[in-house]
Amino acid sequence: MDDVVLAIDLGGTKVEAALVDRDGVISSGSRRRSETGPGAGFAELRDALGEVVLGTVSARLSTQIITAVGIGSAGPLSSGEATVSPLNLPVHDFPIVAVVREVVGDALPIRLALDGTCIALAESRFGAASGVSNSVSMVVSTGVGGGIVIDGVPIGGEHGNAGHIGQLRVAADESAEDPTVGTLESVASGPATVAWARGQRWSGQTGMDLAESAQTGDLVARAAIERSAKAVGQTLAGVCALLDVGLIVIGGGFSLVSGDYVHLVQQSARSAAVLPAARTVRVVRAALGSDAPLVGAALLTFP
Repeated sequence: MDDVVLAIDLGGTKVEAALVDRDGVISSGSRRRSETGPGAGFAELRDALGEVVLGTVSARLSTQIITAVGIGSAGPLSSGEATVSPLNLPVHDFPIVAVVREVVGDALPIRLALDGTCIALAESRFGAASGVSNSVSMVVSTGVGGGIVIDGVPIGGEHGNAGHIGQLRVAADESAEDPTVGTLESVASGPATVAWARGQRWSGQTGMDLAESAQTGDLVARAAIERSAKAVGQTLAGVCALLDVGLIVIGGGFSLVSGDYVHLVQQSARSAAVLPAARTVRVVRAALGSDAPLVGAALLTFP
């Protein structure tokens, strides 16, 4: 018999589940996905979770034994209550562990972590940071998030929320009452970058439009991409000074907006570094893509 973990990923626009083994392999045919959208409330999330979990469990082979449940979720988390309050959803204190427990029963152990932590763990074990003891993995997409691995161990922090790199501040605005103004996410995410470009009279609507415009020589589109990469790199220079990591892994849909995006980030990080060691940081593309959150969620439960 083969031991597998029921892995679950709750993001800002979807819920996914799959069966994953200890080698990080997603069982063929077990993956289920339900689109939720940014306006999803409690009932929508509960129903989506139930749908994907039941679908994945029903895909279990007769030779497979589900030994545990691993959950990665957009944060922040409230680990003591096993609830989540994703910044990009209108749901607060969503009892994700209890909702999953209603579906799978009481027999299986359940582990919950930030989705960025799961991504970092997966990339460290099987992906672009494999063989590296200290790394930070991050996602540049609709939002900006990340996770930290130090001495091969994922770092959760006091409340399980270590790695929220998108909430680091890159620009000060003393007149702003909204605390998100000036954060990396508000400057460098896909929507923020598109909004900046539109403010410069660029006429596109999406990150894909931005990529196409830049490829055809549109100077505003290219400037927007470089602005995002520069902000990410400058933030990472500080992260490297704080954590003394030598490798940064970058994934997420918006990081694909340009073939040289990761290179631009590395240039920016090295240029902004104050400490000599940080000037040699390597920035590389993520290797596991959309599999990383599920693989990392499963790894939470394996020794």
